[in-house]
Amino acid sequence: MYNFLTGPMVWITFLIVVVGLTYHVVTYIRGLDWRLDRVGYRPNMKFGLKGAARSIFFWILPWGSHGWRAKPLFTLLFFAFHIGLVFTPIFLEAHNIMLKDSWGIRLPAFSSGVADALSWIVVVGGIFLILRRIAYPEVRILTSMYDYVLIIIAVAPFLTGLIARYNVGDYHFWLLVHIITGHIFLLSLVFTRLNHAILFFMTRAQLGMDYGIKRGGMKGSQMSW
Repeated sequence: MYNFLTGPMVWITFLIVVVGLTYHVVTYIRGLDWRLDRVGYRPNMKFGLKGAARSIFFWILPWGSHGWRAKPLFTLLFFAFHIGLVFTPIFLEAHNIMLKDSWGIRLPAFSSGVADALSWIVVVGGIFLILRRIAYPEVRILTSMYDYVLIIIAVAPFLTGLIARYNVGDYHFWLLVHIITGHIFLLSLVFTRLNHAILFFMTRAQLGMDYGIKRGGMKGSQMSW
């Protein structure tokens, strides 16, 4: 099973993820109303792209927007969680060894200490995100079991990876669970609301283009909106 999960299944998973996320991007763009959106974007692309870049930049910059500054501690937790979630799998030494063996590609790797710290940040951050959904009424009322499952899916590869890393219990069992949960997490980027990993950029870009063109960004120009 190990050879299958680290061989053919890797190709299958990455193919599904690439095709699936591309599909999400294309359908999002095609779903824009040509009368309300694309009719304004196309002839004013310069202003639109500037607004899109500005919108994305200030939302991926910690405390770069008013919403982030209003909740500084949550913002710190949120960004630390997502930094660990994104960068640990990419720059983990063990993953890069597998990448080198499979595809002949090797990226810079984190030290084991940095990788451990980021993995723990993801695990602890996931616990706090769950507790936040339970503790705050304004968040709890919007939360369903589906939201808790998504957090567990995101955190599981990191928790199982740490268990295997510290040789707690049967190493080979936890290694297999780690790999399986990693595949589930990647596939969830396509088939669940975790697709916001790519759709976040699409929605922020659209909002940025709206404000860059139709909502004051072209003030003083010939724009008649």
